[in-house]
Amino acid sequence: MIFSSVTFLFLFLPFTLLLYYIVPKKLKNAVLLVTSLVFYAWGEPVYVVLMLYSILLNYSMGLLMDRFPRAKKEILGFTVAINLLMLGFFKYYGFLMENINAVFHLNLPIRSLALPIGISFYTFQALSYDIDLYRGKFPVQKNIVKFAAYITMFPQLIAGPIVRYEDVEKQMDQRKLSMPRFGRGAVRFIIGLAKKVLLANLTGAIFDQVHLAGADISTLSAWTGALAYTFQIYFDFSGYSDMAIGLGDMLGFRFMENFNYPYAAESVTDFWRRWHISLGTWFREYVYIPLGGNRVKVLKHIRNILIVWMLTGLWHGASWNFVIWGLYYGLLLLLEKYVFLKWKIPTAVRRVFTLLFVIIGWVIFSSDTLPLILTTISAMFGFAKKGFADGTARYLLRSSWPILLFAAFFSLPILKKPLEKMKQGRAGVLYMCAGYILLLLLLSVSIAFLVTENYNPFLYFRF
Repeated sequence: MIFSSVTFLFLFLPFTLLLYYIVPKKLKNAVLLVTSLVFYAWGEPVYVVLMLYSILLNYSMGLLMDRFPRAKKEILGFTVAINLLMLGFFKYYGFLMENINAVFHLNLPIRSLALPIGISFYTFQALSYDIDLYRGKFPVQKNIVKFAAYITMFPQLIAGPIVRYEDVEKQMDQRKLSMPRFGRGAVRFIIGLAKKVLLANLTGAIFDQVHLAGADISTLSAWTGALAYTFQIYFDFSGYSDMAIGLGDMLGFRFMENFNYPYAAESVTDFWRRWHISLGTWFREYVYIPLGGNRVKVLKHIRNILIVWMLTGLWHGASWNFVIWGLYYGLLLLLEKYVFLKWKIPTAVRRVFTLLFVIIGWVIFSSDTLPLILTTISAMFGFAKKGFADGTARYLLRSSWPILLFAAFFSLPILKKPLEKMKQGRAGVLYMCAGYILLLLLLSVSIAFLVTENYNPFLYFRF
């Protein structure tokens, strides 16, 4: 089940909210757990067993760490190993076997395994609980319903943001429900839905037209496709995060922000402080800092950066393009740290070059093979088989430029400050009325689009 579906909007969500609000406080976690399991099982009826196993494993290991504090290091090591082996088997088994066959010229049979939706997200959440419990950041959770509700929480179960237990520990017992908070959550959800349906899906349709042509494209087509994917992945994933945060507010939870206008970044470092913030925070807390962070000698710092970014690439998928993408950002960050920061570059120039690097990164990210990466980037910089622009490219740009322009406008914080001033000024009441009318319009148009579409999955479901 996905948020941007008629089933979710008109069946699952109303029923869940009604049940959640009418039951006593002590039963709310149980309702959240049961409805979250139904939500997951709707699309993954078999792999819900795998998720339940993960819950039991990490809950039990937490109790053992609490019961045997002298052995908690060994217990943590075992727990981390099992979690990573489980994630590795389902996510990387096929990739590993394909490469073994290719390198050693073997023909070992490879069993096709469907990737359990959200396994990367709920595994990382479970690991954050185990590691922070070992560090003594909070007491062990002895109530299995509360622990299971934390792992399975449907708003962020399958595509984040990655919620650390430390951030919601108190909310599992003490969370306040109110109409103002519910209203804020509903507004955030509608904005996220509009991002997904009206911007991500439409820019995704443009990208698909270019992507299907493969390497046989012009320079104009290559740039149109690259820009379309740049906007698609942003509005798709930030839209999901908005909906997740909004649903969290409706249920009384406060989740961390996951995006902060990343395409307005002044550097690659700044971009990754703004993009998928919860994943960056996870790798910083549980990989980068334990390796020594930047408080080490230069060679070790370079090693730390490359390890973190190779793992970040692999986290996104079992394919060489993700490894290349991760190392690409690792090298960019190293160049920025040790070379570019020494140069005095105007802010506007830094933003343009950062966005250019990001767009190239999305070409690597979205391309299945190394030849496709090379031919697409070559085409973008003038080495296209079909020259600068052919008839297909001109038609594509004529039909898609309004969508790309809208996407560019709303991906930047152009309206942020003016809207904040309007809220605080004398026109605040008029602003609110106009805002509610606009939200109802966005909701109506989004639903109209959903009714005509059969399936519109989120891009990050496959990660």
